[in-house]
Amino acid sequence: MSLSEITARVATAAEQAGRSTDDVSLIAVSKVQPNARVAAVLDEGHRIFGENKVQEAAGKWPAFRELYDGIELHLIGPLQTNKAKQAMQLAQAIHTVDRPKLAQTIARHAQNLGFCPDLFIQVNTGEEPQKAGVLPAEADSFIAEVRALDLPLRGLMCIPPVEEEPSLHFALLAKIAARNDLTGLSMGMSSDFESAIALGATHIRVGSAIFGERVYG
Repeated sequence: MSLSEITARVATAAEQAGRSTDDVSLIAVSKVQPNARVAAVLDEGHRIFGENKVQEAAGKWPAFRELYDGIELHLIGPLQTNKAKQAMQLAQAIHTVDRPKLAQTIARHAQNLGFCPDLFIQVNTGEEPQKAGVLPAEADSFIAEVRALDLPLRGLMCIPPVEEEPSLHFALLAKIAARNDLTGLSMGMSSDFESAIALGATHIRVGSAIFGERVYG
């Protein structure tokens, strides 16, 4: 697979859903990818990337930003409160706001910094104990809590359970977003982004299908 093939599939999925391709942001998930692979995707003109860890992002993206204009970085991994300020200074969007303490910490830093990235609340749609995210039953109250902090809440994010039909989780996330007047839906990955687009995804997170299998070690 390649960036051009994924881009073509995104366009087809959007067209079939009666949506504009411009309404879907393709986040190229570059975590644990060698810099040469990331540079190759940048050279193709892509500018929207996702990282899981603040530390890895900090070691990678400042140098790329010196070489390439217009990079938009999204943090899509769990965020510790002690890394929140650094994350806010690195990323244009944080997709994993999942608890009051983190939201309050971001709000405090936003006051001091004078800016704040776009925020997404992570919803644990599968109610998996090992996974981060607010439970669906608690999502409405947490959304209200984040809004009360005067933060730029863009939308919701989910990672469906591996063994379950993802479209059920995408539909649930879309329902929660709609009743809270949120337009951003960060959902869909390499294996299921087409069904996510059909159900309203505004941000899809695709890694290995663009870059190849991740290199660990």
